[in-house]
Amino acid sequence: MSHPTFLSGRRSGICAAALLISTSLLLGGCAAGPNSEAKAAESKDEKKVDAVPVEVAVASHRAVAASYTGTAALEPRAESQVVAKTSGVALAVLVEEGQRVSAGQPLVRLDPDRARLAVAQSEAQMRKLENDYQRAQKLVVQQLVSAASVDQLRYDLENVRAQYRLATLELSYTTVVAPISGVIASRSIKTGNFVQINTPIFRIVDNSRLEATLNVPERELATLRAGQPVTLAADALPGQSFTGTVDRIAPVVDSGSGTFRVVSAFDGAAHALQPGMFGRIRIDYDQRADALVVPRLALLDDGEPAVFRVRAGKVARVAVKLGYAEGPWVEIREGLAAGDQVVTAGKVALRDGTTVQVIADPKAKTVAAAGTPAAKQADKAGSTQ
Repeated sequence: MSHPTFLSGRRSGICAAALLISTSLLLGGCAAGPNSEAKAAESKDEKKVDAVPVEVAVASHRAVAASYTGTAALEPRAESQVVAKTSGVALAVLVEEGQRVSAGQPLVRLDPDRARLAVAQSEAQMRKLENDYQRAQKLVVQQLVSAASVDQLRYDLENVRAQYRLATLELSYTTVVAPISGVIASRSIKTGNFVQINTPIFRIVDNSRLEATLNVPERELATLRAGQPVTLAADALPGQSFTGTVDRIAPVVDSGSGTFRVVSAFDGAAHALQPGMFGRIRIDYDQRADALVVPRLALLDDGEPAVFRVRAGKVARVAVKLGYAEGPWVEIREGLAAGDQVVTAGKVALRDGTTVQVIADPKAKTVAAAGTPAAKQADKAGSTQ
C-alpha cells in the first residue's frame, strides 16, 4: 500500500515543477514584449542620428573666365612738381587746389622789376656793340682798322646778344606756368611770399588717364598681353567696378623677384577714380561661356581635387579635374555631370558612404529616404533647378 502512495506523490511533484516552468516562461515572454519594442525604437533613433546634416549645391553651367588678380595703387600717367626757376616775391597766385589747368597756363606772377632791369642793361650793351661793329665793317674796307679788330667786335657782339637772351629768359621765369595739363593737387605758396629758386610751389597730376602696375609671376608671361580687358574694384568706391585694358608689359623678367611688370590703364576722366586709390585688379585672359561649375566650398582640402557627391542618401568621394576659377566658382572638367549634388557644408564629419541629411533645402528632405517615389521626385526637381 505504501508503494502506490510514493508514485502518486512523485507525479504530483513533477506536475508542479512543469507548471512552475510554464508560468515562468509565460511571464518572461510577457516581460520581453515591451523590452523588444524599446530596443527597436532605440535602433531607429540611432539610425536617424547617424544621418549627418549637410548643405549641398547643384553642379550647373555658367560662364567662367580665366584671370589673374592682384592689388595695386592707382597712379597718374603724368605728374609734375612745379618749381620756381627764379627768385622773387609772389605778386599774384592765379590758381587754387582742385582747379584744372592747361599746359602753359600762368600759375604765379613773381616780382619782375630786377629781371626787367637786367634785360634793359644787356639790351643797351647789345645796341652799342651792333653800332660799333657796323662802323668797323665800313672802316675795314678803307683799311683804317685791322681785320682782327673787326673779328673781336663780332665776338663781343655775339656774347652780349647771348646775355640779352639770357636776361629775357630770366624775365619770363617771373611768370610760372604749368608744364603739363592736369589738376592742381597741392599748393605751397601764398601771395606775398618770397620764393627761392628751385622751390616746389605746386604739384599737378594728370588724372585723365590712370595706371596700375602689377608685379606678375613669370609663369603668367605667356598668358598676358597688351589689350586684354581689366576690371578694377576700388576700396574707396564699394559696389562699383571699373573697366580698363592692359596698356603695356615689361619685356624682361626681374631676376631678383621672378616677376615682370604689367601696367593697366583706366580712363580717369570718365570715372570717379582718383590717383592714390587702392584697388583690386583682375585681368581676364580667357573665357568659357558654358562651363560646368560648383562652388569652391565644395572642394576637399586633403590633397587631390575631390568633392563629396550625394546620391541615394549617401555621399561618395569623387575625384575631379579642375578648370578655370572665378570668384566663388570653380570649373569642373571631369568627374561630375550637370545636376549632381555636391556637399558644401558639413564635409568634416563625412566619409565615403556616410548617410546624410540635406538641410540647405527649405523642404529639408532626408537623403536617406531617397529610395521612395516622393524623394526621387524631389531629387529630380532639385536637379532640374
